[in-house]
Amino acid sequence: MKLASLNQGRDGLLIVVSRDLTRAVEAPAIAATLQAALDRWADCRPRLEALYQRLNDGLCSDAFAFEQSACHSPLPRAYHWADGSAYVNHVELVRKARGAEIPESFWHDPLMYQGGADCFIPPQAPIRMADEAWGIDLEAEIAVITDDVPMGVTAAEAAQHIQLLMLVNDVSLRNLIPGELAKGFGFYQSKPSSSFSPVAITPDELGDCWKDGKVHRPLVSHINGKLFGQPDAGTDMTFNFPTLLAHAAKTRPLGSGSIIGSGTVSNYDRSAGSSCLAEKRMLEIIEQGEAQTPFLQFGDRVRIEMFDAAGHSLFGAIDQAVEKYAP
Repeated sequence: MKLASLNQGRDGLLIVVSRDLTRAVEAPAIAATLQAALDRWADCRPRLEALYQRLNDGLCSDAFAFEQSACHSPLPRAYHWADGSAYVNHVELVRKARGAEIPESFWHDPLMYQGGADCFIPPQAPIRMADEAWGIDLEAEIAVITDDVPMGVTAAEAAQHIQLLMLVNDVSLRNLIPGELAKGFGFYQSKPSSSFSPVAITPDELGDCWKDGKVHRPLVSHINGKLFGQPDAGTDMTFNFPTLLAHAAKTRPLGSGSIIGSGTVSNYDRSAGSSCLAEKRMLEIIEQGEAQTPFLQFGDRVRIEMFDAAGHSLFGAIDQAVEKYAP
């Protein structure tokens, strides 16, 4: 099943989207918003799936052409958004560039931060920042959306609470990060609003590419129309999504609609490219002694997408220009 939210009202208007992303239909009799559906997921899911089947069969007389640009993030705001760092080779690389060893604990205890969830950026709206000197960066990732998750679930138990998947652009301000981390209290200003793909999908839409709690497809990023990276999201993922979810729920329950991200997708095979500029710059420092690639500048455009084996877009595209913010 594929779901999206039209950019109407603060929480969007829930729509069901056809498998090929060409048609959509509203679902007012089931739920007005995706959050409302997730709050009653056991009741709403089978009804939404029945509508999805009718839409794909061409039986919805009220269907309309689906426009990705008309969408907000599937959850325009969420009660909870936390991002992990499941690709430990990415963390290892960043530390290697500054001559630091990775702590052994990083291989069995996931890193995670809690981000701002009150105001996401629509997937095809501009990324507006006040200053290029902040070091504007993309981070191409995958995220899951949950139903209600009890505190203390095991990874095996957590798997059943993963209801939807999305792509993420976890926008980062790299030049603000060192000062914040030096305070010993984590990210805040350096992690502005994130963006998510126009469409959220149920894991079964991936077929055999969803296994072991991982998405086994390349995550494709372009900058200014040029391929930047296409690392496989299932390869070199140290912590799968059930493990990340169990980590997040160790000391608290997670409410329906909680979003848990994978962190920057990264492969040891560097020929696949990168999912963030910071990683590319670290490789340049290691190989050449200094970074050559700049961070994003005003006027740059970022596109993040994932395709099935036949080349069809699975989630739609995050497609965003970087613009100067004027209060």
